[in-house]
Amino acid sequence: MRRAREQSGYIYPRGGWWVLRWRETVVENGQLKRRQLAKQIEPIRPEHMRLQRPPREIEDKAKAMLQPLNSHAYKPESTQTLVEFVENIYFPSIENRSRRSTFVGYRRRWESQLKARCGHYRLRDFRTVDGQQILDEIARKDPTLLKSTLHHLKSLLSGFFTEAIRLGILDGEVTLSGTRKTVFGNPMRGVMIPKAPEGEDTHAHSLEEELRMLLYLPQPAYTIVALAAFSGLRRSELAGQLWENYDGSEMKVTRSVWEGHLNPTKTKSSKAPVPIIPVLARILDTYREQCGCPKSGPIFKSEVGTPLNLNNVLNRVILPALNKCEVCGKERLDHAAADHKYKRDTSRPAWHGWHAFRRGLGTNLAEMGVDDLTIQRILRHANVATTRQHYIKVRDLKVEAAMKLLETALCAQCAPTPAPLAQSVVN
Repeated sequence: MRRAREQSGYIYPRGGWWVLRWRETVVENGQLKRRQLAKQIEPIRPEHMRLQRPPREIEDKAKAMLQPLNSHAYKPESTQTLVEFVENIYFPSIENRSRRSTFVGYRRRWESQLKARCGHYRLRDFRTVDGQQILDEIARKDPTLLKSTLHHLKSLLSGFFTEAIRLGILDGEVTLSGTRKTVFGNPMRGVMIPKAPEGEDTHAHSLEEELRMLLYLPQPAYTIVALAAFSGLRRSELAGQLWENYDGSEMKVTRSVWEGHLNPTKTKSSKAPVPIIPVLARILDTYREQCGCPKSGPIFKSEVGTPLNLNNVLNRVILPALNKCEVCGKERLDHAAADHKYKRDTSRPAWHGWHAFRRGLGTNLAEMGVDDLTIQRILRHANVATTRQHYIKVRDLKVEAAMKLLETALCAQCAPTPAPLAQSVVN
């Protein structure tokens, strides 16, 4: 077999720099083409100004730069820019194996934060320091950006290089240990998240809040909120529920609907049936009778028979019902002509998002003494750590009650008298 000749390149001065020029096969518009490329090595030092040829150390650096090319460690596909790889390979590759909400979220983050900052980098030239500088710049330009958002951006960038390694475009190794995936050779692996504000703690609806909320809601919002509160279904699962999946005692979860797009369930664990308590069964049965006793089709459907858009229900029914003026009882949007300032009626529970019902179910069950593993099964999490960390909240009232119990226990005993302050400390 004929061995390809190694390149030594050509080094020349340009604009105060030593520059290396070489030829390489690159990807352009999806086609392999032979091109002449050039790259700066380092600035020309004053003592090298009059040299007729580059000094030995510059030649050594040029040789090191060409070594991966001469050893065939580089692949032509690695010369793609991030824009070319992400838009022509990465997104088309994950579109059919990702949930629609995940895919749309990735595209929005890429377009809004990353494309302009790193799209021009070639895949093989992107380094850890480049990833660090990009995240640092994003955090500096927007000091209000939450740390969780920066985590998402790092994860997305890391995903680009993981996919390039998986496809053999970049060198690296992907290893799995349990649920943890490590990608050696991924430049984002060593990037640190810049200092940024933490997000506010998420809310979990109490049972009292949920029952009060139901007092103010008409159908179908009443049944939707009741199902969310007493079953723990996710918003997309609520929209995707079918009558044929409900038998009076449990509800199967076979699909989800996000922004009109039909998706499979989030995880394998999510397919587990959801137990329906008798009070919720009565609510569902009553709603079924009001709908004409359908045997199949979406439980919550629009006038044309498609799954109901729960954002529309929220904005048109739920929020107007909860955000009434304390003085006149009008909705906030109808308050412009009022002769007094709008003041929300705080006797009505505040809206904290669809997921607050799911967190509320986990927290309410924990307060009733249900063990974590059972709550995990009810919420259909793949890992009990997720249940414990994000779905079981310790309410402020419980913290206060615990401290009062501690105070009572201490008062029931003789508290030790503190020792006098040491003289050396006083002085």
